[in-house]
Amino acid sequence: MANPKPQPPKIAMEVDADIESLYANLARIAHSPADIVLEFAHILPGAKRAKVSSRIVMTPLSAKLLLRALNENLSRYESTFGEIKMPTSNSLADNLFRPFLNPDQDGKDEKDE
Repeated sequence: MANPKPQPPKIAMEVDADIESLYANLARIAHSPADIVLEFAHILPGAKRAKVSSRIVMTPLSAKLLLRALNENLSRYESTFGEIKMPTSNSLADNLFRPFLNPDQDGKDEKDE
């Protein structure tokens, strides 16, 4: 008889009543051998700069577990509310996670000049 899969312990999370929620429409992901870094920002259409409002640093294992949890939650979301339609003309990164660049900017940051 197979042993049942052990369940992770339930962890009670405490959330302060005055915690600030931040909106992000831009994300940057970087990594080193030991860490995955997720930075979140909000950028307005036509703006050239976005200020990072949150940075999350985690181990690669934690990042992979987060990815699994996001996939599970998105599946539940779609089961309840319907399929999330993905853009077909460009990649998701092109549509959501890359800031608008003027044609003359050519991908260069002002500080690079």
